[in-house]
Amino acid sequence: MIGSIIKRIWALLCGLRETLWYFLKTTILGKPITLMYPEEKWTPYPRFRGLHKLLRDDNGKEKCVACCLCAAVCPAQCITIETAENENHEKYASSYQIDISRCIFCGYWVEACPVGALLMTGEYELAEYTREGMLYNKERLLRE
Repeated sequence: MIGSIIKRIWALLCGLRETLWYFLKTTILGKPITLMYPEEKWTPYPRFRGLHKLLRDDNGKEKCVACCLCAAVCPAQCITIETAENENHEKYASSYQIDISRCIFCGYWVEACPVGALLMTGEYELAEYTREGMLYNKERLLRE
């Protein structure tokens, strides 16, 4: 009985010690843990998976060859592609759309692309006011 009370008091003291350490670290030592968000931005890590982007080649033409591997490998099934063919019989994506609200940011679709037309940037501010704002079409993906 007394042993369990001593264990609980010891656990409480360990927790208070940790709280006191963070308090001293932020006030006396001047190392804040949090960021003042709108003024200070967080720098994402190099492998951070954020905003989606379609890439262009050196000539300004989009790299996507509409193989649809990205849509096939996507576990959330949030990518829809409509293919077309130009006068040189080359396939291209006439419509490319990603529903960011369904996306789980896994990055599989970037790895599946055989031509390297897809990228996940370090942009993490993805909030929108409407559901339609979460639908990224081909023009928006090429622009951002």
